[in-house]
Amino acid sequence: MKSSPAVLPTRLLTILVLSLPLNVAAQSIRAYRQANEHKILQELVSLLTIPNVAADRANIQRNADKIMEMLRQRGVETRLLEHVRPEVPPVVFGELKSPGAKETIMFYCHYDGQPTDSSKWTDTKPWEPVLRTNAIEAGGTIIPFPGSSEKISGEWRVYARSSSDDKSPIVVLCTALDAHRANKVPLTANLKFFFEGEEEAGSPHLADILRRYKDLLKADIWITADGPVHQNGQKLVFFGCRGIVSAEITVYGSNRALHSGHYGNWAPNPAMWLSKLIASMKDETGKVLIPGFYDDVEPLRQTENEALAESPDYDRTLMKELGFAQSEGGGKSLNELINLPSLNVSGLSSGYVGSQSRTLVPATATARIDMRLVKGNDPQRQVERLKEHIRKQGYIIVSTDPDRETRVKYPLIAKMTTSDGYKAYRTPMNLPIAQKIVGAVQSVSSEKIVRMPTLGGSGPLSLFAEFNDAPQIGVPIVNYDNNQHSENENVRIQNLWDGIEIYAAIMAMK
Repeated sequence: MKSSPAVLPTRLLTILVLSLPLNVAAQSIRAYRQANEHKILQELVSLLTIPNVAADRANIQRNADKIMEMLRQRGVETRLLEHVRPEVPPVVFGELKSPGAKETIMFYCHYDGQPTDSSKWTDTKPWEPVLRTNAIEAGGTIIPFPGSSEKISGEWRVYARSSSDDKSPIVVLCTALDAHRANKVPLTANLKFFFEGEEEAGSPHLADILRRYKDLLKADIWITADGPVHQNGQKLVFFGCRGIVSAEITVYGSNRALHSGHYGNWAPNPAMWLSKLIASMKDETGKVLIPGFYDDVEPLRQTENEALAESPDYDRTLMKELGFAQSEGGGKSLNELINLPSLNVSGLSSGYVGSQSRTLVPATATARIDMRLVKGNDPQRQVERLKEHIRKQGYIIVSTDPDRETRVKYPLIAKMTTSDGYKAYRTPMNLPIAQKIVGAVQSVSSEKIVRMPTLGGSGPLSLFAEFNDAPQIGVPIVNYDNNQHSENENVRIQNLWDGIEIYAAIMAMK
């Protein structure tokens, strides 16, 4: 284990952030980007055309091969880090050594994307990138990709699966290397690249890969490019992310769906039972009622509380934009709630609705629940608390569909399956190397950047720290309204341009 690094006093930290000048070198990076915008956009579009669901092994390999070639074109030594099982998506690994460098920076992205329903995209398909003049919600219309002599607007958006999560950051990192090489700017650290192929599937084999290649993956800091900037558009650095564990719960009625006229009010209705079960888990303010759910939360440090106090108050504007009048959380802000564990119902299924609706008492009802974790929470301990709560509501829990004997013996049966999940992680905000990253990002921003103790989303930072014992920091670049994990995913082009300057600054920071 490494000894604990020295930390900077909070007041000095604030002075350093506020006093940093705009980086003059960023002008040369910007000039390179302006001269190569069409080429950059073309490379992104080419990458986005390859389907990238982790279970689609053939196309995942195409993605890996494409990204390896992109890195090799920049002089990066590349190889695939493969699992012992050939069906597991490989990690694309790259290394670029800098003469005289004393530090090594590892950049993390993932190249796989969430599964998606093509029929729900608006006038487009997930892996057929299109360009719009703005966001769909702002009236953006589809336009052709520009010719080499046409000006590109920063407000335009590229719509495609993984356009923001996470292929744009990969292209941004490659372009930052191009810009430095074109301007003959020396890199100040050895650079490594770790591009994962099954993050959206929960990274089930990541620990095995990290263990297998532990020596190769040594670095002084890991930087993840995953996630969005702040909701008000300001640049953001985050120092941790929430963990996650998921559960799927199915409750049972009769062994087949029944006519609601003949059997309604008599046959048990699993949709009603599941609704009551879910309702028992949270109160009207959104507080989770499962006993012990908040017990393990590790309090924020002084520097982290100060960063939260300085973060923009954007809730009212965001609520108006998203179209709801009352938030959960009992009056706490979004920034505060991100630093608490959560329980979310991400899907419900029972019977039929819409054009397929039928007057039936359904046979089963299923809910998908995800629980976001913060520092101190253990994934399996949270699962056990959820199970115990379900038992207290009168249910027997099974792991497979119940047989006839079980169904006639027990009135309330819940089949529950869970993921392994992973823990939350948080780096101290005042580590010197962390402040070098903050300074680099601040150097290309004309306004004070936002520092967040924890990102709302989840990522495998805790796994990286477990096998590498290096600080983990996030430097996201994509727009917050990118529809990641949903249909109509997109990236705002100005976020690409800003991201190139940000990562170029990190690569050359002193």
